[in-house]
Amino acid sequence: MSKAIIPAFSISDNPAEISASLDEAGCAVVQGMFSEEQCAQMRAELDPHLEHALYADEDQTADFYPAKTKRITGLVARCPAVRELAMHPVTTALCDHHLLPNCEKYNLHVTAGLIVGPGARSQVLHREEDPFDYFPVPRPNLVIASMAALTEFTADNGGTLLAPGSHRWQQGRVAEDSETVPAEMPQGSMLFWLGGTLHGAGANITQDWRHGVILSYSLGWLRQEENQYLNLPDDVLADLSDELKDRIGVTMHGSLGLYDPRVRGSKSQMSLPKNLTS
Repeated sequence: MSKAIIPAFSISDNPAEISASLDEAGCAVVQGMFSEEQCAQMRAELDPHLEHALYADEDQTADFYPAKTKRITGLVARCPAVRELAMHPVTTALCDHHLLPNCEKYNLHVTAGLIVGPGARSQVLHREEDPFDYFPVPRPNLVIASMAALTEFTADNGGTLLAPGSHRWQQGRVAEDSETVPAEMPQGSMLFWLGGTLHGAGANITQDWRHGVILSYSLGWLRQEENQYLNLPDDVLADLSDELKDRIGVTMHGSLGLYDPRVRGSKSQMSLPKNLTS
C-alpha cells in the first residue's frame, strides 16, 4: 500500500485548488501564509502565557493531552497578532467553500497556542467534530481547523499526524500506520484539515520545542468549543473590527444568539439586533 500524502500548496495558488484537495484528502498545507515578522510577534505575545501554562512530565498513553506539552486558549485577547491571521483571505475562502453550504455564517471555534516539548508522545488520533457525536460518521462539514507553524514542523519534532481521506471513513475504522503521515512544513505555513479528518500531535524525539497556533471555525448554529465571549474582556472586544466580532460570533445567526448590549451597559458591542428597539 502506498504511503499517504498531505497535498502542499503555495500562498499564490488558487484557493479553489486548495479547496478541491481538502474535499479529496481532508487536509492540505499552504506555505507562506504569514511572514517572519508576524511569526516573531506572535511568539513574543504567546511566550509569556505559555511559560506559565500547565505542564506535566509524565502521563498515561490513553490521556488525551500528552505530557511534555503546553496549551493556552483565549488568543484573540492574549495575542493581538492572531487577529489578522484569523481573518486571512485564504482561510476565509476555504471556510466559505466548506462551511457556508451548511450555515448562514461561521464562527471562530477554537484558538490555542500549542507547544510540543522534547520527549512528548504522539496524541491519540481524533476528529475536531467529535463533540458533535449525535451526527453519524462520516458527518457533513461542521468544522475546519488550521495549524500555523511558528517553528518548522518535521516528522521528528511532533509535526501533526493526519490520516488523509479519513473524513470519509465509516465509524470505527482505525488508521493503519501506512495511512497516517506527519505534516512537514516550514515556518510561516498553515496546515488545514476538515473536522472529520483523524489527526493528532506527533511524537517529539528531538531536543527542540515545536510551536504552533490552532485556529478552527465551525458552523454558526453550533456551540463553539471555546467560549469566545468569556475569553474576551469588554475593553478588548471594543477594539476589534466589526468583521472580527462577526467571526467570533457576536452577531446573530438567523434567530440564534439574541442579545441586548444594554444589559451589560457596554458600548463595545455591535448595534442592537434588528428585532430590538433602542
